[in-house]
Amino acid sequence: MAEEAPAAAPAASPAKPKAAKKKSAPKKPRTGPSVSDLIVKAVAASKERNGVSLAALKKNLAAGGYDVDKNKARVKTAVKSLVAKGTLVQTKGTGASGSFKMSKKEPSHKPCQQCSHKATSQLTVMPISLMSAGS
Repeated sequence: MAEEAPAAAPAASPAKPKAAKKKSAPKKPRTGPSVSDLIVKAVAASKERNGVSLAALKKNLAAGGYDVDKNKARVKTAVKSLVAKGTLVQTKGTGASGSFKMSKKEPSHKPCQQCSHKATSQLTVMPISLMSAGS
């Protein structure tokens, strides 16, 4: 019987349920504006003709209470995405380095349906052979 007890113990250990995973604390919702919003506000507030350099932008964010040293990568990716979206224009440099300023967005004018029908009905295409024969 002494032999059966040790044999039963190893069989029982795999049958034990796995240790329950510790659930991490629920993530707190973000407080405050996103990095992109902070960058847009900083660039918009600047009156520089050539835009704001990345170093000046980081200083501005740090002065506003944002931890730039801890979130360097977030600042870079936010700047790159804002340039890709067209919110910012890169005046100097490439990638996330250089100077940035706000883009001048033209107001999007959507022509009404009546205007577009008039424009297409007035256009007529004349074959080249008729144009040369007429002169």
